Amino acid sequence: MFKQAREMQSRLGDVQESLKRATVTGESGAGLVKVTLNGRFEALRVEIDPLAATEERSVQEDLIAAAFNDAVRRVEAMQKNKMSDLAQGLGLPPGFNLPGNLV
Repeated sequence: MFKQAREMQSRLGDVQESLKRATVTGESGAGLVKVTLNGRFEALRVEIDPLAATEERSVQEDLIAAAFNDAVRRVEAMQKNKMSDLAQGLGLPPGFNLPGNLV
């Protein structure tokens, strides 16, 4: 039983580490604005198409917020999928909450 617990902790640590290194890009305005986040929800890059620069400031701000929110949703989905895969790999029932769960 302790061996299984150590194995689960090791796999969980591996998944968490891979999530830290992963990047996800969210976008808005049909790609006019793109925001790239890592698995810790840290912004790594913001890309604004020159066409978006012609928009009013409030529209630009809305596009940036929407792209950021899209990226956040994508990171959350990635975390959920990786944790689900981990749980299945350990033979745990669906919906089981792992300690240190990131979702």
